[in-house]
Amino acid sequence: MSEQFDVVVIGAGPAGYHAAIRAAQLGMTVACIDAGLGKDGKPALGGTCLRVGCVPSKALLDSSRQFWNMGHLFGDHGISFKDARIDIEAMIGRKDKIVKQFTGGIAMLFKANKITPYYGFGQLQPGNVVKVKQHDGSEVELKGTNVILAAGSDSIELPFAKFEGDTIVDNVGALDFTDVPKRLAVIGAGVVGLELGSVWKRLGAEVIILEAMPDFLAAVDAEVAKIAAKEFKKQGLDIRLGAKVSKTEVIGNGKSKEVRVTYTDAEGEKTLTVDKLLVAVGRKAASKGLLADGTGVKLNERGQIEVDEHCHTGVDGVWAAGDCVRGPMLAHKGFEEGIAVAELIAGLPGHVNLDTVPWVIYTEPEIAWVGKNEQELKAEGIPYKAGSFPFAAIARAVAMGEPAGFVKVLAHAETDRILGLHLVGVGVSELVHEGVITMEFNGSADDLARICHAHPTLSEAVHDAAMAVGKRSIHKVN
Repeated sequence: MSEQFDVVVIGAGPAGYHAAIRAAQLGMTVACIDAGLGKDGKPALGGTCLRVGCVPSKALLDSSRQFWNMGHLFGDHGISFKDARIDIEAMIGRKDKIVKQFTGGIAMLFKANKITPYYGFGQLQPGNVVKVKQHDGSEVELKGTNVILAAGSDSIELPFAKFEGDTIVDNVGALDFTDVPKRLAVIGAGVVGLELGSVWKRLGAEVIILEAMPDFLAAVDAEVAKIAAKEFKKQGLDIRLGAKVSKTEVIGNGKSKEVRVTYTDAEGEKTLTVDKLLVAVGRKAASKGLLADGTGVKLNERGQIEVDEHCHTGVDGVWAAGDCVRGPMLAHKGFEEGIAVAELIAGLPGHVNLDTVPWVIYTEPEIAWVGKNEQELKAEGIPYKAGSFPFAAIARAVAMGEPAGFVKVLAHAETDRILGLHLVGVGVSELVHEGVITMEFNGSADDLARICHAHPTLSEAVHDAAMAVGKRSIHKVN
């Protein structure tokens, strides 16, 4: 006999745990199923984001940045030292401690909200029944008045670069190297490739990033991408565009293992031998095995669960959210969809505006944006005006020794409504939300320009860029 709940959630990642907690807050009985395990082999809630994604990568980015600054920035401050070294085991240990703190925090929230957790793999059956194969081998059946599918996503594995131990790895393996590789190759110059490539470059590795596309960060505003590429080159990241990998081969054994990578660029076929290879070519919806026959839930050609604008699958009482549905595979998008679905189930309004979801790449400098970029506006024939302002003219950025980058505001040429905010520089992961908020309230560049910003702060770059849209920036020639 099935255990009955108002809501059964499959997946305790960003979308799933937010949905579960919000549904419980709204008075519903909730069960949440998750298959994730921590490094200690015990259940760990939070999904890819908390266990092997957003949180641990930021921990390593911060550790590696501290080390990098010791050799490249502290001297300008008059700070000197001798023989700086990095203890990789301690750095990884710090990362693991942070991960455990936050995955444990989700478990505490589940307990406080009276959410029943099940640890294992959930599969939707017809009639809103979920069969759970638990880690101990036992099976249970749950019946939900509503079922929320939030299974998340998995790394894409290439047929010619299959994951192998700690030699050919995805993001999970690259978070746990025990030593700094002498040479690290990365397939894919996207978010994961750039962030984890930056981590190990800062710690002393030679990093070669192979990107099949001819343009660097094609989805990013072209001016932003150009500045970012220039800064990455200064840091020593070797980014090779138009480089299509066709073959990989693990050679040697034990500690002498290497990877021979064959790729083709404009000059022809080339080979590269490295200690480690990170495959970072994107992610796919983790929908394999999620649906039994006869559920009525449909998958598209990419394996994503088909949903409407309110995350409903078209099957009565079955919803889906997060990485396993359309839209950007971003934790914060999953947060909002999970909450929206819980509120819709409760009869409340619930909606996520995918046009104002912010994007961030946590490199040095950071890259962030919301809305449309100039290439998109031109392609769509939307009349626009632009205003930009460099961090090199911002006193706070210069005082911090971080003058690289700029802020660009794009506004409609006729209505002045903000269409996009694009940033590259220090702290822009926080500043991008000025654009998100303004766009959500249908604000204009003039609105943003007339809001008082504290001095001296990095946010003044947003203020001056908004003023520059109307050619009235005080601190630059318009």
